[in-house]
Amino acid sequence: MKSPTLDIAANRRTRNYTKREMLRRVLWSAGRLLFRFSPRPCFGWRRFVLRCFGAKIGANVNMYASTRIYFPWNLTVGDWSALGEEAFIYNLGPVRLGEKVTISHRAQLCAGTHDYTLPDLPLLKPPIVIHDQAWICADAFVGPGVTVGEGAIVGARCVVMKNVEPWAIMTGNPAKFIKKRVLKET
Repeated sequence: MKSPTLDIAANRRTRNYTKREMLRRVLWSAGRLLFRFSPRPCFGWRRFVLRCFGAKIGANVNMYASTRIYFPWNLTVGDWSALGEEAFIYNLGPVRLGEKVTISHRAQLCAGTHDYTLPDLPLLKPPIVIHDQAWICADAFVGPGVTVGEGAIVGARCVVMKNVEPWAIMTGNPAKFIKKRVLKET
């Protein structure tokens, strides 16, 4: 019996994006420069640039010039959230960040994958949702289709491929529940 084989030629022939998306990608190539080469304290400018390209960005959102956002039109960020230096938002599918969310430096949110069960490996674009007050720590990875619950912490270098319960603290690769997060009264 012959083993199935991948059909890479069929994968490359597939149109993963509409003509409108392709045009937006070309335009964003130029817009990304306006974002990337802005001075460090120009958070308002970067919010403005992203909004011009279809992102829904709340008030008082801070993101650094080194933050990489693949498709701004697939990004929603709530008020008072922050995206750290060199954070990578690979948002082929929608990525929604709630209010007061922190995405620390070099963290990666990956809303794109392929169906490895089919020979032509079709592109999939499952959404990522990070609820209010969650914290994705440095170098952490959040995979396609994952929802991170309110107030949860995804620890440094943690790899999350399944949903995270509200107020859970997760660490490791693969991610494991450590304990519940408790906020102290101030």
